[in-house]
Amino acid sequence: MKKVLIISFFISSLIYTLIPAQNLYNLSQKKLNSINSKYGEKAKKRVLIWDKTLQSAKGKNTLHKLKAVNDFWNKIKYRRDKAHWGKKDYWAAPFEFLGTGAGDCEDYAIAKYFSLRKLGVPEKKLRITYVKLLRKRTKYEEAHMVLTYYHKPGATPIVLDNINKKLKLANKRKDLRPVYSFNAGGLWQAKNKGRTSLRVGKNNLRNWKSLMNRI
Repeated sequence: MKKVLIISFFISSLIYTLIPAQNLYNLSQKKLNSINSKYGEKAKKRVLIWDKTLQSAKGKNTLHKLKAVNDFWNKIKYRRDKAHWGKKDYWAAPFEFLGTGAGDCEDYAIAKYFSLRKLGVPEKKLRITYVKLLRKRTKYEEAHMVLTYYHKPGATPIVLDNINKKLKLANKRKDLRPVYSFNAGGLWQAKNKGRTSLRVGKNNLRNWKSLMNRI
Protein backbone atom coordinates (compact mmCIF):
# COMPACT_ATOMS: atom_id res chain seq x y z
CA MET A 1 0.00 0.00 0.00
CA LYS A 2 2.82 2.37 0.90
CA LYS A 3 4.54 1.59 -2.38
CA VAL A 4 1.37 2.40 -4.35
CA LEU A 5 1.01 5.76 -2.58
CA ILE A 6 4.64 6.65 -3.36
CA ILE A 7 4.16 5.81 -7.05
CA SER A 8 0.90 7.82 -7.20
CA PHE A 9 2.61 10.82 -5.61
CA PHE A 10 5.50 10.54 -8.08
CA ILE A 11 3.14 10.42 -11.08
CA SER A 12 1.13 13.41 -9.80
CA SER A 13 4.30 15.41 -9.29
CA LEU A 14 5.54 14.52 -12.77
CA ILE A 15 2.25 15.56 -14.39
CA TYR A 16 2.30 18.85 -12.49
CA THR A 17 5.82 19.67 -13.72
CA LEU A 18 4.76 18.99 -17.33
CA ILE A 19 1.89 21.51 -17.20
CA PRO A 20 3.11 24.72 -18.85
CA ALA A 21 3.32 27.69 -16.50
CA GLN A 22 1.06 30.68 -17.05
CA ASN A 23 2.60 33.71 -18.69
CA LEU A 24 2.39 36.17 -15.82
CA TYR A 25 3.58 39.76 -15.84
CA ASN A 26 2.21 41.63 -12.82
CA LEU A 27 1.86 38.90 -10.23
CA SER A 28 3.59 35.69 -9.21
CA GLN A 29 2.44 32.13 -9.83
CA LYS A 30 2.20 31.74 -6.06
CA LYS A 31 -0.23 34.67 -5.86
CA LEU A 32 -2.32 33.27 -8.70
CA ASN A 33 -2.47 29.87 -7.02
CA SER A 34 -3.53 31.52 -3.78
CA ILE A 35 -6.37 33.38 -5.53
CA ASN A 36 -7.49 30.20 -7.27
CA SER A 37 -7.48 28.31 -3.97
CA LYS A 38 -9.39 31.02 -2.09
CA TYR A 39 -11.89 32.21 -4.71
CA GLY A 40 -12.03 29.55 -7.42
CA GLU A 41 -11.40 29.12 -11.13
CA LYS A 42 -13.57 32.05 -12.30
CA ALA A 43 -11.59 34.42 -10.09
CA LYS A 44 -8.36 33.05 -11.50
CA LYS A 45 -9.57 33.79 -15.04
CA ARG A 46 -10.49 37.36 -14.07
CA VAL A 47 -7.02 37.87 -12.64
CA LEU A 48 -5.36 36.52 -15.79
CA ILE A 49 -7.43 38.88 -17.96
CA TRP A 50 -6.44 41.79 -15.69
CA ASP A 51 -2.78 40.79 -15.96
CA LYS A 52 -2.93 40.61 -19.77
CA THR A 53 -4.84 43.89 -19.97
CA LEU A 54 -2.10 45.67 -18.05
CA GLN A 55 0.63 44.03 -20.09
CA SER A 56 -1.04 45.10 -23.35
CA ALA A 57 -1.31 48.69 -22.08
CA LYS A 58 2.35 48.97 -21.13
CA GLY A 59 4.28 51.17 -23.50
CA LYS A 60 1.11 52.87 -24.73
CA ASN A 61 0.28 56.53 -24.12
CA THR A 62 -1.40 57.64 -20.90
CA LEU A 63 -4.86 58.07 -22.41
CA HIS A 64 -4.73 54.49 -23.70
CA LYS A 65 -3.74 53.27 -20.23
CA LEU A 66 -6.58 55.21 -18.60
CA LYS A 67 -9.14 53.78 -21.01
CA ALA A 68 -7.85 50.21 -20.80
CA VAL A 69 -7.92 50.22 -17.00
CA ASN A 70 -11.27 52.02 -16.79
CA ASP A 71 -12.92 49.64 -19.28
CA PHE A 72 -11.56 46.52 -17.61
CA TRP A 73 -12.71 47.31 -14.07
CA ASN A 74 -16.09 48.66 -15.16
CA LYS A 75 -16.98 45.17 -16.38
CA ILE A 76 -16.93 43.86 -12.81
CA LYS A 77 -20.39 43.58 -11.24
CA TYR A 78 -21.60 46.33 -8.90
CA ARG A 79 -22.79 45.26 -5.46
CA ARG A 80 -23.21 47.29 -2.28
CA ASP A 81 -20.97 46.57 0.73
CA LYS A 82 -23.83 45.50 3.00
CA ALA A 83 -24.98 42.80 0.60
CA HIS A 84 -21.50 41.77 -0.50
CA TRP A 85 -19.38 42.00 2.65
CA GLY A 86 -22.02 42.25 5.37
CA LYS A 87 -20.55 45.62 6.37
CA LYS A 88 -21.78 49.19 5.96
CA ASP A 89 -18.48 50.34 4.47
CA TYR A 90 -15.62 48.11 3.29
CA TRP A 91 -12.79 49.15 0.98
CA ALA A 92 -11.73 46.01 -0.87
CA ALA A 93 -8.18 45.41 -2.03
CA PRO A 94 -7.98 44.92 -5.83
CA PHE A 95 -7.49 41.15 -5.58
CA GLU A 96 -10.44 40.92 -3.17
CA PHE A 97 -12.53 42.80 -5.73
CA LEU A 98 -11.34 40.52 -8.53
CA GLY A 99 -11.62 37.42 -6.38
CA THR A 100 -15.22 37.95 -5.31
CA GLY A 101 -16.23 39.41 -8.67
CA ALA A 102 -18.22 42.32 -7.26
CA GLY A 103 -17.86 45.58 -5.36
CA ASP A 104 -19.07 49.15 -5.06
CA CYS A 105 -17.83 52.59 -6.12
CA GLU A 106 -14.74 52.88 -3.91
CA ASP A 107 -13.59 49.41 -4.98
CA TYR A 108 -13.60 50.47 -8.64
CA ALA A 109 -11.69 53.68 -7.86
CA ILE A 110 -9.12 51.89 -5.68
CA ALA A 111 -8.57 49.09 -8.22
CA LYS A 112 -8.08 51.59 -11.04
CA TYR A 113 -5.65 53.61 -8.91
CA PHE A 114 -3.40 50.63 -8.14
CA SER A 115 -3.63 49.29 -11.72
CA LEU A 116 -2.45 52.61 -13.14
CA ARG A 117 0.35 52.75 -10.58
CA LYS A 118 1.40 49.31 -11.88
CA LEU A 119 1.51 50.87 -15.35
CA GLY A 120 3.89 53.55 -14.12
CA VAL A 121 1.48 56.47 -13.83
CA PRO A 122 2.93 58.72 -11.11
CA GLU A 123 1.13 58.82 -7.78
CA LYS A 124 1.00 62.64 -7.83
CA LYS A 125 -1.19 62.49 -10.96
CA LEU A 126 -3.81 60.19 -9.42
CA ARG A 127 -6.37 60.86 -6.71
CA ILE A 128 -9.29 58.85 -5.42
CA THR A 129 -12.04 61.46 -5.13
CA TYR A 130 -15.05 61.40 -2.85
CA VAL A 131 -17.91 63.23 -4.56
CA LYS A 132 -21.61 63.88 -4.23
CA LEU A 133 -23.44 62.42 -7.23
CA LEU A 134 -26.61 64.12 -8.45
CA ARG A 135 -28.85 61.45 -9.92
CA LYS A 136 -30.72 62.27 -13.13
CA ARG A 137 -34.19 63.73 -12.78
CA THR A 138 -33.83 64.09 -9.00
CA LYS A 139 -32.80 66.79 -6.54
CA TYR A 140 -30.92 64.36 -4.34
CA GLU A 141 -27.19 63.74 -4.06
CA GLU A 142 -25.58 60.52 -2.92
CA ALA A 143 -22.08 59.60 -1.82
CA HIS A 144 -19.87 58.27 -4.59
CA MET A 145 -16.18 57.74 -5.41
CA VAL A 146 -14.28 58.09 -8.66
CA LEU A 147 -10.64 58.15 -9.72
CA THR A 148 -9.23 61.39 -11.13
CA TYR A 149 -6.13 61.83 -13.28
CA TYR A 150 -4.26 65.16 -13.40
CA HIS A 151 -2.03 65.72 -16.43
CA LYS A 152 -0.27 68.49 -14.51
CA PRO A 153 -0.82 70.36 -11.21
CA GLY A 154 -3.88 72.57 -11.36
CA ALA A 155 -5.18 71.02 -14.59
CA THR A 156 -8.77 69.90 -14.96
CA PRO A 157 -8.65 66.17 -14.20
CA ILE A 158 -10.03 63.28 -16.23
CA VAL A 159 -12.66 61.28 -14.35
CA LEU A 160 -12.67 57.47 -14.31
CA ASP A 161 -16.11 56.39 -13.12
CA ASN A 162 -18.11 53.16 -12.89
CA ILE A 163 -21.48 54.90 -13.41
CA ASN A 164 -20.71 57.15 -16.38
CA LYS A 165 -18.22 54.80 -17.98
CA LYS A 166 -16.76 57.21 -20.54
CA LEU A 167 -13.59 59.13 -19.73
CA LYS A 168 -14.57 62.76 -19.28
CA LEU A 169 -13.00 65.96 -18.02
CA ALA A 170 -14.28 66.88 -14.57
CA ASN A 171 -15.80 70.14 -15.85
CA LYS A 172 -18.03 68.06 -18.14
CA ARG A 173 -19.38 66.09 -15.19
CA LYS A 174 -21.94 68.54 -13.84
CA ASP A 175 -23.48 65.67 -11.86
CA LEU A 176 -20.41 65.38 -9.61
CA ARG A 177 -19.57 67.69 -6.71
CA PRO A 178 -16.09 66.96 -5.27
CA VAL A 179 -15.75 66.93 -1.48
CA TYR A 180 -12.23 65.62 -0.85
CA SER A 181 -9.58 63.55 -2.59
CA PHE A 182 -6.60 61.44 -1.60
CA ASN A 183 -3.83 59.14 -2.68
CA ALA A 184 -1.11 57.30 -0.78
CA GLY A 185 0.75 60.57 -0.24
CA GLY A 186 -1.86 63.02 0.95
CA LEU A 187 -5.38 64.34 1.47
CA TRP A 188 -7.01 67.33 -0.28
CA GLN A 189 -10.17 69.28 0.46
CA ALA A 190 -12.20 70.52 -2.51
CA LYS A 191 -12.60 74.29 -2.86
CA ASN A 192 -14.62 76.59 -5.14
CA LYS A 193 -17.18 73.85 -5.93
CA GLY A 194 -14.40 71.46 -6.86
CA ARG A 195 -12.55 73.77 -9.27
CA THR A 196 -9.56 73.88 -6.92
CA SER A 197 -8.36 71.89 -3.93
CA LEU A 198 -6.30 72.48 -0.80
CA ARG A 199 -3.87 69.94 0.59
CA VAL A 200 -4.76 69.38 4.23
CA GLY A 201 -2.09 66.85 5.20
CA LYS A 202 -1.32 63.15 5.20
CA ASN A 203 -3.78 60.43 4.29
CA ASN A 204 -4.80 59.16 7.71
CA LEU A 205 -8.16 57.76 6.62
CA ARG A 206 -9.02 54.71 8.70
CA ASN A 207 -10.38 52.71 5.75
CA TRP A 208 -7.23 53.45 3.73
CA LYS A 209 -4.99 52.18 6.52
CA SER A 210 -7.08 49.01 6.80
CA LEU A 211 -6.86 48.55 3.02
CA MET A 212 -3.08 48.96 2.96
CA ASN A 213 -2.73 46.31 5.65
CA ARG A 214 -4.41 43.85 3.28
CA ILE A 215 -2.41 44.70 0.16
